[in-house]
Amino acid sequence: MPRATSDAKLLIQSLHKAYAATPTNLKIIDLYVICAVPAALIQVAYMGLVGSFPFNSFLSGVLSCIGTAVLAVCLRIQVNKDNKEFKDLPPERAFADFVLCNLVLHLVIMNFLG
Repeated sequence: MPRATSDAKLLIQSLHKAYAATPTNLKIIDLYVICAVPAALIQVAYMGLVGSFPFNSFLSGVLSCIGTAVLAVCLRIQVNKDNKEFKDLPPERAFADFVLCNLVLHLVIMNFLG
């Protein structure tokens, strides 16, 4: 068992060292995703405890959180300098796509609320 513990510590240290070299703009996007996913989980837990009377509202809230998290991950992929697939795409264009897709997502969610 001590071998597994030392391997886990070594893995965490190497991940921390690699993440320290990550650019700040990617870290900000990561924080946005880290905030959006627990918000969806809190809504699911609340629905489980209290009930789901306005089910459309529950679905709208959860889909809003998950949708924005997915769009933020797409933005992170496009803005990442190490990703060779989107090397010709300027970061401003990627951010504009993110904002436009978020606008469409939230218009659909507002329509779904009824």
